[in-house]
Amino acid sequence: MKPVDTPLWCGLDLGWVYSDLLSKSIKNCHQRGFPMFRVRTLAAVIALAFSIDTAIAAPVAFDQPAQPLGDALKQFARTAGVTLSVDSSLVTNKTAPALQESMEPEQALNRLLEGSGLEAAPSSSGFIVRSPNSGASEQLMPAVQVEGFAEQDVSLDPVKGYEAKRTVTATKTDTPLKDIPQSITVITRDAIEDQNMRSMGDVVRYVPGMNMAQGEGNRDQLSIRGQNTTADFFVDGVRDDVQYLRDFYNVERVEALKGPNAMIFGRGGGGGVINRVEKSAGWDPVRDVSLMGGSFNTKRGSVDFGQALNEAAAIRLNAMYEDSESYRDFVGLERYGINPTMTVALGPQTTLKIGYEYFHDERTADRGVPSLQNSGRPFDTDPATFFGDPDQSVSEVTLNVINALVEHTFDNALLLRNRTRYGDYDKFYQNVYAGSAVSATTGNLTLDAYNNDTQRENVFNQTDLIYDLQTGSIKHRLLGGIEIGHQDTTSFRNTGFFSNGPTTLTVPGSNPTVFGTPITFRQNTNDANNRTKTDVFGVYVQDQIELSKHWEVLAGVRFDRFSVDFHNNRNGQDLGRDDDLVSPRLGIVFKPVDPLSIYASYSVSYLPGSGDQFASLTVTTQTLEPEEFTNYEIGAKWDIREDLSLAGAVFQLDRTNTSAPDPNNGALVVQTGEQRSKGFELGLTGAITSNWDVMLAYTYQDATLLTNTTASPTGAGKAVAGVPMHTASLWNRYQFTPVWGAGVGIIYQGDMFAAIDNTVTVPEFTRVDAAVYWAINKTFSAQLNVVNLLDEEHYVSAHNNNNITPGTPRGAFVTINAAF
Repeated sequence: MKPVDTPLWCGLDLGWVYSDLLSKSIKNCHQRGFPMFRVRTLAAVIALAFSIDTAIAAPVAFDQPAQPLGDALKQFARTAGVTLSVDSSLVTNKTAPALQESMEPEQALNRLLEGSGLEAAPSSSGFIVRSPNSGASEQLMPAVQVEGFAEQDVSLDPVKGYEAKRTVTATKTDTPLKDIPQSITVITRDAIEDQNMRSMGDVVRYVPGMNMAQGEGNRDQLSIRGQNTTADFFVDGVRDDVQYLRDFYNVERVEALKGPNAMIFGRGGGGGVINRVEKSAGWDPVRDVSLMGGSFNTKRGSVDFGQALNEAAAIRLNAMYEDSESYRDFVGLERYGINPTMTVALGPQTTLKIGYEYFHDERTADRGVPSLQNSGRPFDTDPATFFGDPDQSVSEVTLNVINALVEHTFDNALLLRNRTRYGDYDKFYQNVYAGSAVSATTGNLTLDAYNNDTQRENVFNQTDLIYDLQTGSIKHRLLGGIEIGHQDTTSFRNTGFFSNGPTTLTVPGSNPTVFGTPITFRQNTNDANNRTKTDVFGVYVQDQIELSKHWEVLAGVRFDRFSVDFHNNRNGQDLGRDDDLVSPRLGIVFKPVDPLSIYASYSVSYLPGSGDQFASLTVTTQTLEPEEFTNYEIGAKWDIREDLSLAGAVFQLDRTNTSAPDPNNGALVVQTGEQRSKGFELGLTGAITSNWDVMLAYTYQDATLLTNTTASPTGAGKAVAGVPMHTASLWNRYQFTPVWGAGVGIIYQGDMFAAIDNTVTVPEFTRVDAAVYWAINKTFSAQLNVVNLLDEEHYVSAHNNNNITPGTPRGAFVTINAAF
């Protein structure tokens, strides 16, 4: 019999029956001529749909507190046994009420979404959470992972593995990385743990366009696109500019933003900034303990505990202790930190997060090795050799920091965010170090000594308003904000006099380590003894404009009133300067297809003449124009697959009114005129396959001085110090089985000059690292990290011609982790 056109009729017939009626409907459709195999297939699909619908409709007992909406949706999905599809940007900065009763999942989900401006719609496996007018065809992120269902991505988390999809830092709004016209690299928590990263130097190895300077052995110091800085460090978007060596025990991820960033961050940020996103309390339980030990007598432990107190509050505690030595002779450190945080749901639309951190770091101040006179290279000695007196070379810092964040979403979806950070910093360091090159004729060098005490008190408050607006077919995300800051700094420096006489001590290069040398520390002619008060008032506006599906524009401008009052305690002199800084930002994004974005951007930033630490002001410097940074950039970002992204950028960064450390006296700063950095960056992060994670970074930089405005030994055409022309790194982790995995990394750094006179070269090197991972059981795991597997001798950074840091020899470190 010829089949008749009745599939729709049969489908409708089957759609109205269930259970006992199903078999009758199958028979009826077959008798009407519809092929039996198609009838049975259709029946199976409809029966599955009815079973899903029945599961969704069955009452479920819910017991979850008031909490951020993203956390509430995750807990709902796990309890109800359904999947959710939701774009993480829709739930950012929203809270959900408590849910503590039995009800049907759809009813429960609607309860959670009350007041959020979102709605729920059924899907084949659960629900879609969306904006009311988005339509059923809206393309959404992958669903929330639910135990017992097929594995899917967790869309409510902006980070998966090594890859981050979104950030708030770059625009102060929750924005996909591919929609931001700027080069951004995110080092995730998984990457930090896999590579056993413990310092800022470990992190920036895998950041295109960034590399570490020595920082005189007592601080983090970066070169970002050729711009040297000690102050462009931030925590959750707030300035953390005191000079110290940071730890990552309480850090969720590190975000590196390249190019001038004054529109968001204020003064400085000429080459870029680096922001740490700290861990905070949530309602999901956390129970992690980690112990590490290994080469160079390394010993370290950390804990991360978090839980809900009740339906309205959750707490978390991160703490760390480390007592380690070094591959450098007589060098060691002791540091510890504790960081409790608390999150409180003050209402369905208001959240409060507060935290306190106490951190102490004490270590040997190590300035590395000198150069060999007239050789153009570091002095050839054992990499472990200490130059100076390690017993009288110390760096010590203590931090007491309080953070508070309040977010409130109004009924019209206007978001109000207020963030406050108070910090009290106590920093002291003392050096006995190589003050000259090793003589090629006598084999001797001289040692210098000084100490410096810095006390700083910071208070910053940021208030942001964020509002989504649509005018016709054009969408706007508007940002307006105010930042108020006050910094009070005292600085006191002493020069070291050997045996109460000369300020230098001659020692042989073959035996440069001295102990117990009589040194008297007292003020010399130009030593600092001052107090600086700095006040900042900034106002900024920004518009993220979606012109169409393919075109977006980011435009913003910031005005800063930057005031410095300087008092010289030695002579009673009072100096001051006020700077009015206007910092624009403009970017255009073109998305020809959904996974690809191409952008062009322009931005400007300023640094007042008092420098990035504003520790000194003179009659001369108070009249100087601020340093100006102007960046032009073209780039592209491509989501090769859902969890693998490739990004590249070509840039030119011009800096005027520049300054740099004196090549032969790191305590002095000289003006160097104008400089230009131009180059290319490339980064790849994510998963090649489900078992293979990768991080790749490559940078080509040409940073040169364009003019010379001082009598210092610099001139047009000379290379900027500490900027290698080529850097590259590649890290791979492969999970061979659920129990065993391994990692291997290759780091290349091209040669660079140690100082602005370009007379001493820090040679290129290639280093290989490796790791093995063992998942012992559900609770315990272990990993072995080996640095410099091939034991290559190399130098990693410099402060000037005679302070050059040798790299680590081969070292092995074992970490045991427990997650309860």
